[in-house]
Amino acid sequence: MEDLIVRKSGRAGRITLNRPQAMNALTREMVQGIHAALRDWRDDAEVDLVVIDGAGERAFCAGGDIAALYQAAQNGDHETGRTFFRDEYAMNAAIADYPKPVVVLLHGFVMGGGVGIGGHASHRIVGDSTRMSMPEAGIGLIPDVGGTWLLARAPGRIGEYLALTGARIGAGDAIYAGLADSYIPEDAWPGLIAELERSGDTRVIKGSPPPDSPLADRDLSVFGRPDVEAIRRALRDSDDDATLSLLESNSPLSMAAGLMMVRAARDDERLQDALSREYRFTHRATQEADFLEGVRAALIDRDRTPDWQAAASEEDVAAILSPLGDHELTWEDET
Repeated sequence: MEDLIVRKSGRAGRITLNRPQAMNALTREMVQGIHAALRDWRDDAEVDLVVIDGAGERAFCAGGDIAALYQAAQNGDHETGRTFFRDEYAMNAAIADYPKPVVVLLHGFVMGGGVGIGGHASHRIVGDSTRMSMPEAGIGLIPDVGGTWLLARAPGRIGEYLALTGARIGAGDAIYAGLADSYIPEDAWPGLIAELERSGDTRVIKGSPPPDSPLADRDLSVFGRPDVEAIRRALRDSDDDATLSLLESNSPLSMAAGLMMVRAARDDERLQDALSREYRFTHRATQEADFLEGVRAALIDRDRTPDWQAAASEEDVAAILSPLGDHELTWEDET
């Protein structure tokens, strides 16, 4: 598959996302290819670890290929999106539970589905070009791919802040927020990969002191307020217009649901619990949420002026996150 380069090199299984013209946005075939490679190498004695990187200079992965899901839904096909999310979440869980080290090199834009690959790996490396975000509220979704699980484990109220604003963060913030582990200058990455291939040993990963984390010095306590409107009021009262403007541009339903889901994920015992909750939203997204309007405004017409229509009361949030019955996302042990 041209969009995904899978091979063994030395002691390493190597996966390279190879759609640089699309910022390595994930197709269903790429998702399935990553998962298949992980299955193949699980019991392969020649593979001691897995290394995942992205081709091109701009992005490790800018997310899923949501334009394709939009086009399918516009034609009345909602199953294409549901199947994509199911396959993607299964791949996310496989990375999180993998019995061998998974090393990811997260350069450039790491957004949405890119966080779903990188955020759950055992060894997460960032560099100076890293720009990480979970911007789903801006297109009528929620931080999925296990994003609510990751954000729930960030210090303080960083998780709520990132979920509601979709703000981009650099290497220092990514490490402080628990979304990455090591900062290594990117000119050292080729040599590191070569050494990982030669040795099959993650002890060769030697991080450098990371850049400063602006988030570490910010007071984000307003994001502990009980709901989105209370957070908005607090931001207005504190004259934080820059942060308030980020919230004002996003889907009200997505923010309300995302806020609840990040907080709910703090009580989850495993990533799969958060993924199943996220799937309740994404299963319904093309029919009942603001997803199609968000994608239209961001990627199709590119007018950046979405006309959000989905209601965002507590009852609306409860409805879109209610159990799916026979369509509920369930899990089987891959071992």
